[in-house]
Formats: sequence, C-alpha cells, structure tokens
Amino acid sequence: MRCLVIDDDLDMARYICDGLLASGYGVTLSREPVEATSLACNELWDIVILDRLLPGQTDGLTILKKLRNLGRQTPVLILSALTSVDERVRGLKAGGDDYLAKPFAFPELLARIEALLRRSSADKEATHLQIADLILDVRAMRVSRANSVIALQPREFRLLEYLMRNEGRVLTRAMLLENVWDYHFDPQTNVIDVQVSRLRNKIDKDFALPLIHTVRGVGYLISGSPQAGNG
Repeated sequence: MRCLVIDDDLDMARYICDGLLASGYGVTLSREPVEATSLACNELWDIVILDRLLPGQTDGLTILKKLRNLGRQTPVLILSALTSVDERVRGLKAGGDDYLAKPFAFPELLARIEALLRRSSADKEATHLQIADLILDVRAMRVSRANSVIALQPREFRLLEYLMRNEGRVLTRAMLLENVWDYHFDPQTNVIDVQVSRLRNKIDKDFALPLIHTVRGVGYLISGSPQAGNG
C-alpha cells in the first residue's frame, strides 16, 4: 500500500512514518505544501494522511479540495489539533474521509487507515480503477487519461478493465482469451495482438509514459512503471 504523509512537524512525521513502515506500508513523506500538492494530485496513492495546518498560506484543506476537484477519490485521513465539531465538519465537507484529532495513539491511526483502505478497496473493485493518470469508471463505462476522455469500443473497454484489475501482473494470451473473449482454448488467432495494439494506440499515443507493455513470448501487462515489460 502506498501512503502519502503530509505533515510539516518533523517529530510527528517521523512518528507516523516509522509506525507505518513497521506495519508494512510503503510511505512517502512531504513537509512542503507545494511539493505535497503536486504529489497528492499527480501520483497514485492508496491513502493520503494530511495534516490540517501547514506552513505558509496553504491550508491542508486547500490540497484536499484540489485533489477532489480533479475527480480523485483517494481516501484522505485528516490529522489536526483543531478539535471542535465545526472544524471536524469543515474537514469532512471539504472531502476528507476521516478526521483524527491530535494527539492520538498510533494503534488508532492504524485502525482508521485499515478501515479506509477496506472501504476504498471495495469501492474500486466495483466502480473505479486508476493507474497513473489513466482512470476507468466501470459504471459510466468512461475512460480518461490526463483528464481527456478516450472513446473505446465495448471489447476494448473490457480488455482495458481486465488489464487494470491485474495491474503489474503479466497476463498470457490464453488468460486474455478466456477472460475477455470467453474462449477456453487458444485457437491460434492473432486477435489478442491486434486488439492490444489498437488499445495501446488509444491509451498510450501522445503520452510520454507508456502504460501497456509487451512481455515477449508471454503476454501483456499494464503498469505505471516505465521499467515494466520489454517491449
């Protein structure tokens, strides 16, 4: 799980990051508002832990609102020394998924994170998939990349959805035939290669970072890592 921690208090940040790392999470820390805004809005996170009070003119809720205005549904847990009911309500209305008052015990923070991740996992499985700046909305059958809508045929949409639900996993041609085309055998057809080529042309064309990768002699995978695949 990728966690972005945004907190300018070094001692608090270390307390949170050390606890998360010990619990098996991948953690990135940002203590500077401009950098934090860029990380939150331009990269893919499983959860964002956001301090309400940040230095300078940037309130934590400003970052949260920018994230939500982009349509990102990343779970956000707000941490704050502002504990009044009005402030809690303000944080939740700005798009926060939970609000934890400082000081807090790490086990409670961890329990709240786990609850948000369980809820998010269920939501994503049903309706929303995202890799880098590529977003697939299952219910609306809508695909966009960098906020530009991409028109796909039904089979292309099904192929992309299956790839995205298996992000980072190499999918063989036989697996694609069975799960996307409902073929339970390999009829020695090039339909997979043709369809993946068409999909790649729509998804990756004109973008510096390719997402659909060929693993020669095996199959295909989708990943936001530029090192994935070998073709």
